Amino acid sequence: MQERESESIEYFLARQLFGVFEVEEWQAHGSAVRFRGNLLSQPETALTILRQRLEPHGFLPLLSSQREIVILPAPAAKRDAKQPWPQILLFAATVLTTLLVGSLHAGVDPLADPTRILAGLPFSMSLLSILVVHEMGHYLTAKRYGVRVTLPYFIPAPPPVIIGTFGAFIRMNSPVIDRRSLFDIGIAGPLAGLAIAIPVLIFGFILSKIVPIRGDEGILLGSSLLSSVIQQVTLGPIPEGMDVLLHPVAFAGWIGLFVTALNLLPLGQLDGGHIAYALVGRQAEKLAFATALVLAFLGFTFWLGWLFWAFLAFMLGFKHPPPLNDITPLDSTRRALAFGAFLLLLCLITPAPFAGP
Repeated sequence: MQERESESIEYFLARQLFGVFEVEEWQAHGSAVRFRGNLLSQPETALTILRQRLEPHGFLPLLSSQREIVILPAPAAKRDAKQPWPQILLFAATVLTTLLVGSLHAGVDPLADPTRILAGLPFSMSLLSILVVHEMGHYLTAKRYGVRVTLPYFIPAPPPVIIGTFGAFIRMNSPVIDRRSLFDIGIAGPLAGLAIAIPVLIFGFILSKIVPIRGDEGILLGSSLLSSVIQQVTLGPIPEGMDVLLHPVAFAGWIGLFVTALNLLPLGQLDGGHIAYALVGRQAEKLAFATALVLAFLGFTFWLGWLFWAFLAFMLGFKHPPPLNDITPLDSTRRALAFGAFLLLLCLITPAPFAGP
C-alpha cells in the first residue's frame, strides 16, 4: 500500500475507476467517497471490475445510478463459528417451549405431569417444520448467491405466549450483489414455508372437530382469505351454531400462514422489505411508511397487537440497505412475482387474528 502514502484516498479511489466510470467530481462523506460522472459500461460488468480492483484494498463499490458511485470501506470479515452453539441451544429451547405450548393445546398440563409433555409433539413438529423450511429457503438461496449467512436463530417463547416461539431469523454477514439476488433471497423463505404450512393446515383441519358454540371458548382465531378457503374446501359449510375446534396441527398451520403474512409486510429487513426494495428501490421507504400507518389503523380498529408492529416500524426506521448494484432493475418475471407476493400478503393477512371468548 506504499502507493497510497503519497496521494489522498480520494485520488487513489478515483484512479481505480479509470475505464469504468468517468469522474467529474467527488466528495467525501465520512469514511465513504461519492463520485459523480458517467458509467462507461454495463452495471454488472462495472461491478465485477471494480470489486476486483477495490476489495484487495478494503473497499466496496456501490453503484447508485448511471451518474453516481459510492465507495465504502468493506465491512470487517466475521469468522464463522465452527460449532454454532448459540443456534443449537436456541433451537433446543424452542423445541421445549413449543412442546409445552402444544401439550397445553392438547388439553394436557405438562407442569403437573412432565411425562405428558410429548402430547405437544404434533404441534411442535408441525410449527417447527414450517419455520425451519422458511429459514432454510433464505439460507440456501443466500448461499447460492455467495452471501455469507448464519444458520437460523430461533427465538423461544414459553407460556403464556400461546404459540411457543417468536419465530426465527438468519443474519447476512456480507453485502447482497444486486436487486435480483435480494429479491430471490427475500421471497425464498415465504414460498418455502408456505409450501409446508398449507398442507399442515389442510391435514390439521381434517383432524379438527366441529362442535357447538357454547360461549366459553378461549382464544378465538381470525381467518385470512386463504385459511377461509382452505377450511371451506376441507370441511365444507359450518352449520349455524357450530364452530371448528382446531386440532393442534391445524393451529400450527394457522400460525404458519400468520407468520408468513408478517414476514411479507414491506417493512425494513422483513422479507417483504427485501422484495419491495428489489422492486422499487429507494421508493420502498415511502411504501414502508404507508404500511406502518395502515398497521396503526388496524391496531386502533381491530387488534392492539398491530400497534406494536407499527411502533417497531417507526422505531427501526424505513430505510433498507441497497445492494452493491442498485441500478439493474428486476426482470419481468421477478416483477410479476413481486406483485404476486403482495397479493399473497392480502390473502394471508388477518385484521383481527386473536380475540377473547
